[in-house]
Amino acid sequence: MAHGGKLVARVLKAAGVECVFTLSGGHVMGIYDGCLDEGIQVVDVRHEQAAVHAADAWARLNPGKVGVAILTAGPGVTDGVTGVANAWRANSPILVFGGQGPFNNLRRGSLQEMDHVAVMKPITKWADACYQTERIGEYIESAIRTALSGVPGPAFLEIPMDVLHAPVDLGAVDLPAFRDYRVMSAAPSGHLTRAIQVLSRADRPMLMAGTALKWSEGALALRQFAEATKIPVFTNGMGRGQLPMNHPQFFNRSRRDALARADVVMLAGTPLDFRMKFGRSIPADAKIIQLDLDETLIGQNRAADVGLVGNVGLNLDALNKAGGAVLDFSAWSDELRGIEAAAADALAPQLTSDEVPIDPLRLCKEIADFVDTDPRMIVIGDGGDIVAQASKVLRVPPRGTWMDPGPLGTLGVGMPFALAAQLANPDRKVMIIYGDGSFGLNGMEFDTAVRFGLPIVGIVGNDAAWGQMMRPQAGLYGSDRLVATELAYTRYDQVVEALGGHGEHVTKPDEIGPALERAYASGKPALINVEMRQDIDGMKGSTYV
Repeated sequence: MAHGGKLVARVLKAAGVECVFTLSGGHVMGIYDGCLDEGIQVVDVRHEQAAVHAADAWARLNPGKVGVAILTAGPGVTDGVTGVANAWRANSPILVFGGQGPFNNLRRGSLQEMDHVAVMKPITKWADACYQTERIGEYIESAIRTALSGVPGPAFLEIPMDVLHAPVDLGAVDLPAFRDYRVMSAAPSGHLTRAIQVLSRADRPMLMAGTALKWSEGALALRQFAEATKIPVFTNGMGRGQLPMNHPQFFNRSRRDALARADVVMLAGTPLDFRMKFGRSIPADAKIIQLDLDETLIGQNRAADVGLVGNVGLNLDALNKAGGAVLDFSAWSDELRGIEAAAADALAPQLTSDEVPIDPLRLCKEIADFVDTDPRMIVIGDGGDIVAQASKVLRVPPRGTWMDPGPLGTLGVGMPFALAAQLANPDRKVMIIYGDGSFGLNGMEFDTAVRFGLPIVGIVGNDAAWGQMMRPQAGLYGSDRLVATELAYTRYDQVVEALGGHGEHVTKPDEIGPALERAYASGKPALINVEMRQDIDGMKGSTYV
C-alpha cells in the first residue's frame, strides 16, 4: 500500500507537472515523498509567498500547464495569500495545495488549524477541500480544469494530513484524464464582419494588446494582423513582448497622443481597468472593438461597439481573413512614429548622462544595451519607478520574455519569478530589475538560487528610498515631513555575497555594463547594487508626475 501523497504526485505527473515549489511543512510532506517517485522536482524556498510567485511564473512560461505550490497549514497558507492574489489579478493558472490538521480532529483546534478555504475563495477560481484519499485525483483534475479554462486563474485544494497520509492502493484508483482546457474558439462570422466594417471607416485606429493575448498564445497572429493592416500596436500587462519591440508597428512612447486622437480602439485582451482609466482615456466618440476570452469581460467599465469572444489570436487571424488584410493605416502609423522619435530625442540627455550619483535613466539605458545583446533573455521587473523608467527604454528581446507582477502591483516577485524562469529555461539568461525597496521583500531567495545553482542576475536601482511614495509625500506635505519612505544606501550586494553569490557595488555609470558582464561570467547568482540619484522633488516621467 502507498499513501495519499504518492497519489497526489502520480496525478500531478499525469497532468504534466514537472516541478513544484514549497517550503517544508509536516502537513504536506507526503507529497514530497510522492514527487521523488514520479521524478517531479521539489524546489524549496525561504518564504511561502515566494513559492506561489514561482508557481505563477512557471504557468506564464509553460502555456497550457499549471504552476504548483505546496503550502503547510496555517501561516504557511496565509503567507501564500499574496502570491495567490497576485496570480488572481494576473489570470495565472496555478494550483496551490494547502495542508490542514487531521480531519478526525476538525474544529477541535489542531496545530495551525484554520479555515483556509474561506480565506482563498475570494481570490481563486476554485477552492475546496478533499476528505477522502481515494478522491484526491478527482479533486486535482477539477482544480486544474478550472484553473486553465476560460480566463485562467488560481485554484486551491486543501487536504487534511490524515487524509493525505492515509494508505491507498494506487492500482485500484483510476487516474483522471487530462486534456487541453484552453479556449480555442473564435467569434461568429457576423461579429467579425461588423468589426471589419468599423475598422474600414477608421482613420486613426490603435490596438492595445494585453494579458489575454498572451494566454491565447496569439503573438504570431498579432504580428500578422499588424503587418497586414499597418495598425499601430501598443501593449500592456503580459502583452508586453508579444510583438517584437523592433517591429515597425510597435509603439510605446506615443500612447497618450494615439489615445487622444483615436477614432477606433481595438482592445486585444486588454481590460479597461486603472491602466486605461477604466475606459475614460478613450475619446467619447471613438468606437471600441474588444477581443477577450470571456463574454463577461466585454463592455466592462465601458460599452464595446463590437465584442469578439474567444481565443484572441484566433480572432485576429479571423479578422485578417474577413477583410483586415486589405486595410492600410500606414499614414497614421507614420505620424505616430514622428511623435515617438521626438520623445526619444527628449530622453537622450538623461540616457547619456555621466552624472554621479547615477541618473536613473542612464542606468536603464545601460541595462537596455546589455539586454539587446541576447535575443532570448528573460527580464523581470520588480519595483516601482525604476521599472516604469526602464519600460521607456528597455526593449524586450525578439525571442525573449518580459515578466512583471501584473495589475496587483505586488513587489517582491523578482527572485521567485526568476527561480521558475531559470529552472524552466536553464540555457537562457535571466535578469531581474529591482528597486531597492522591492529587493528587501524576497531578497533572501538568493539563498534558494545558490542552493539550486541558478545563475540569475539582479540589478538594483538603489536610491535609498521608497521613491514612488517619497515624491508624492514630499509634494503633498513638504520634503521636511517625510516619514516611512526613507531607506539607506544598503550594500545589498554584500548580502548576496554572504549567501554564496556574486556581488558588485557600482557608483559610476560607466561601471554598469562591465559589472553585468562579470556577473554573468561568474556563473553564480549575482546582484549588482547601483547607487542612483535620489529625486525627492520629482522624477520626469514618474508614476506620480
